[in-house]
Amino acid sequence: MIRLFIKEYKSWYILYFLLLFLNFLVFYLVHLPLDYFITAGWVSLGFLLLYTVPSYLKFKRKIEILQDFIYVNELNDLQSPSELAYLNVIQKILSQSDFSQQELIKQKENLNQMIKMWVHQMKIPLSVLSLMDQTKAYDKVEGKIQLFKMENYLKQLLTYLKFSDYNDDYIFEQVQVADLIKQIIKSYAYVCISKDISISVSGRCKLKTDRKWLSFALEQIIDNAIKYSKHGGNIKIELRDDSIEISDTGIGILEADINRIFDDGFTGFNGHEHQKASGLGLYMTKRVLNNLELEISITSEIEKGTNVTITKSKR
Repeated sequence: MIRLFIKEYKSWYILYFLLLFLNFLVFYLVHLPLDYFITAGWVSLGFLLLYTVPSYLKFKRKIEILQDFIYVNELNDLQSPSELAYLNVIQKILSQSDFSQQELIKQKENLNQMIKMWVHQMKIPLSVLSLMDQTKAYDKVEGKIQLFKMENYLKQLLTYLKFSDYNDDYIFEQVQVADLIKQIIKSYAYVCISKDISISVSGRCKLKTDRKWLSFALEQIIDNAIKYSKHGGNIKIELRDDSIEISDTGIGILEADINRIFDDGFTGFNGHEHQKASGLGLYMTKRVLNNLELEISITSEIEKGTNVTITKSKR
């Protein structure tokens, strides 16, 4: 510690001894009694000690604070302009570090919640397949539907993890939306046939967007429309130059839930307690569309259906 103190204040001590030497030269050259010089030297040394002792104690305290860095309030002991400047930098770093730590904690909590929800979702198709195996009553169409659900849930998980890692792999190009929708509908053929659901697509819409991510967002919306449509229901998709509208005749969404369905991890009861729905897909859909500079709005009425509209962002 003493070595560090001397290194910190060596310029002052060099100056002191230089002045002391100059005083000695003056006394020597003008033939003044050296006793006066010795007396003056002792007096100046006393003042030097009065300066050195508190300075050393303060320096020691400062080093201990910076080394331990336990109590942030103790940094207020730093008072000089340069120290205050360093203190300001340290406080900014601490603030950013605290914010980053809170963000990491929040991300971890969200990930844990999402994993729990995802496991709950996966249990349903697995239980159906397990029951089929136990009863030896395997239905080929129903089996494909359950496997398709599991594939979708896995896709949701992978997409969520991509968002958690802040991956930005958007490639913007001119996309015919009708072609994307037809591909999505084709992949849901077995599900639609099993529930006798009809889907109609009308109009044309061409957007400069990312094909893969827009397809993901549209698939989540269409998946919900099919999932919550009643047997024999109808889904209507209308494409316009400035909007995409997807309407269904499903069970609808409670009015109290409309403003929360895009929240991360939100679960609600879509008009029926046995229809517990995960908001994971819609949460990611909202984020994807925001990144694609598109806006999504939803209106719904219980037992009558839901209407989802996607428009170009006005930002």
